[in-house]
Amino acid sequence: MGNDRRHEKAGDCTRWSIWQVFAAFIVEMTDIKYFGAAAFHGTLTGHCLPMWIAGRTMLTTDDLRDFPFFSDLSTEQLADIAKHAADISLETGQYAAHRGEDPAFFAVLSGQLELTRVVDGVEQAMFKRPAGQMYGEVQLTYGVQFIASVRATEPTRVLRLDAKQYARLAADAPEFARKVRELAEYRITGPTGYQGMAAEQRPPQVTLYGSRWGDACLGFREFLNRNQISFDWVTPDEADAASRWKGPLPADADGPVLQTADGTTLANPSFRELAERLGLHTEPEEAEYDTVIIGGGPAGLAAAVYGASEGLRTILVECQAPGGQAGTSSRIENYLGFPHGISGDELANRALHQAGRLGAEIVVTRRAVRVDAERRAVILDGDQSLIARTAIIATGVGWRRLVVEGFDRLTGKGIYYGAARSEAPLMQGLDIHLIGAGNSAGQAALFFANHARSVTLLVRGDSLEKSMSQYLIDQLRSKSNIKVALGCEVRGVHGTDHLAAIDIVERGGDATRQETCGGLFVFIGADAETGWLPAEIARDPRGFVLTGPDVRAAGQWSLDRDPYLLETSLPGFFACGDVRFGPVKRVAAAVGEGSMAIAFVHQYLREVASGRQ
Repeated sequence: MGNDRRHEKAGDCTRWSIWQVFAAFIVEMTDIKYFGAAAFHGTLTGHCLPMWIAGRTMLTTDDLRDFPFFSDLSTEQLADIAKHAADISLETGQYAAHRGEDPAFFAVLSGQLELTRVVDGVEQAMFKRPAGQMYGEVQLTYGVQFIASVRATEPTRVLRLDAKQYARLAADAPEFARKVRELAEYRITGPTGYQGMAAEQRPPQVTLYGSRWGDACLGFREFLNRNQISFDWVTPDEADAASRWKGPLPADADGPVLQTADGTTLANPSFRELAERLGLHTEPEEAEYDTVIIGGGPAGLAAAVYGASEGLRTILVECQAPGGQAGTSSRIENYLGFPHGISGDELANRALHQAGRLGAEIVVTRRAVRVDAERRAVILDGDQSLIARTAIIATGVGWRRLVVEGFDRLTGKGIYYGAARSEAPLMQGLDIHLIGAGNSAGQAALFFANHARSVTLLVRGDSLEKSMSQYLIDQLRSKSNIKVALGCEVRGVHGTDHLAAIDIVERGGDATRQETCGGLFVFIGADAETGWLPAEIARDPRGFVLTGPDVRAAGQWSLDRDPYLLETSLPGFFACGDVRFGPVKRVAAAVGEGSMAIAFVHQYLREVASGRQ
């Protein structure tokens, strides 16, 4: 019954326009949380305004006079603060500010704040700020963004002045400004200050021992990087290998060997075994969820953010690490709100922490292997069932494999599908090639150009303009070490232990030329990997999931009502992102669809609760 009431309360969001969905997402992604934003967010979602907005005694000069840093201020100055400052009440665990936000002055009036930072994918507490202390002195003094997040450890009341309000106060009260400046200097150079923290050398969580040229070693590096696990990679040919490994060096025949910080040694473990050893979340906490999200790319993460924030029991199941194909993108230049671009893994990490903070359960190294349509259950590897009142399929796509003799043998040994930032150091000073003409290939070429001696983009077609954004084309032309070879294909590869050269042929001709190649990265499109889905979920011939009008047009819909825009042929199961049949394959589109899917989940659950489904 409680769930039914919850869905009724949130049900109004199912009538959102696309602009309301977009606006709500901006509020969530920018983490706006003060009075105006809270009121705006409440209007969109149908939530009541936070308790601290309604029926709370406002700040008075007497409240402020008791704060130590305000002791020398005049009554007029205190009154001006009371008039303009934000008066914020936080429950335990709620945040006053996040790392990367613009500077502001926070006075802790009651309760306690703690500063936190993410280390190896885990949020750790750094310093405490009890009542009577402040936060923001370093940022305001030196004009930098917050280098740590700050949250309440108990019910806490804080005063907030933005940078302009603080500057006006500092100009009018120089003694107050001097105290803040001196505190900022102490926070940096003091015995427990930021300077010492920055110089602290933290040992890696994992030491990986394995050859540079090995597909298995590449897989572990990607897994550790994308799960934000710090690691040291030791190769057998390095002179200092023995000093960086605890104990005798492993035999080469053992394959990749990993050693955790406590000295535990794992020889070529499964990702799940490694994840459990590192304390990552691999087991669902419940047997039934309001929505089960399958896939941790941008669409799945957006759905997790909105599902959790709307009070749904939400779990996201990811087979390796959050981020999806977008997580391997070296740079996304045209994503809204990031004028200087953002890497795919950084975007995924931000979304992951946001989803977790809002209450979504994230499970990694678990694969959905089938769906039991009759029981409405998602079956994970190990034959573990999750009862799903609704489900969202957001498994994305996999890079399409190139069929050339020798490719399989050298994959991971100089030939790679997609490109992650972690591969850049391996390409230092080499001549490398990329196959593809889309934005992913262009972004990777620009990134690798900062490391490789030369980058050649091999394109089957006669121009880039047909498939690549103009801003990328312009940037490629500005790089002296990037060459675009049109009308070309790779016909052969050479190398024993690793890739050494490739054979290139121009379309329409028979002449083959061989070029030295230290790395070959393939971006030739992607295919949906949906063979595990049941027949009840309709797909097109290439495996992409049909939704909405396409389900009806294919004659695969059984109910009287029309399917929702993102609903599959199995009512209550939705699809979003690249796995869904549709012409738009962009990160921003996937994020929008993930958030919209939750609106349709609410509407479906309301119908079930009312007996209309």
